[in-house]
Amino acid sequence: MRTLETELLRLEPQVRAHAPEMFALLCDPAIYAHENAPPSSLAWLSERFAWLESRQSADGQQLWLNWVIRLRPSEELAGYVQATVYSDGRAAIAYEMASRFWGRGLAHAAVSLMLDELAGHYRVRLLTAVLKKPNVRSLRLLQRLGFEPADADLGALCGVEPDEWAMCRPAPGASR
Repeated sequence: MRTLETELLRLEPQVRAHAPEMFALLCDPAIYAHENAPPSSLAWLSERFAWLESRQSADGQQLWLNWVIRLRPSEELAGYVQATVYSDGRAAIAYEMASRFWGRGLAHAAVSLMLDELAGHYRVRLLTAVLKKPNVRSLRLLQRLGFEPADADLGALCGVEPDEWAMCRPAPGASR
């Protein structure tokens, strides 16, 4: 896994050492308006990050790519982007930004950088994302990134629940 950089931000491969900084960021209650909850403790988050450092599932069938987003030039952490890469050329993406960074184009820049990396270095051909239906902010981001509603078969493959949408798009440089 590589560090990825633009003038605006740097994506650093997530490691256990990021847990203290990320714990503070992930305790932002606004992040959880639509789903999930903050990490239960710093110890739990630290163990989770250590587990994810393997970068793959136990059976080796999935790659787990997790980056923290560090702003430039301040070096402040702003959130994370992640992808699970499957052997069929598909990747499921996710992202999280602290609410104080919303509306500044940072999520778009970070996710775009990750999408280019997935296509260029991991041979991903199809990108998917699942979101809660009321999460309009995430829906707008995905639409700006070129994602469209997935068909029912792909939605089922993604494990979409009734209160969720599956979105998809070809990876940069790929066609469906």
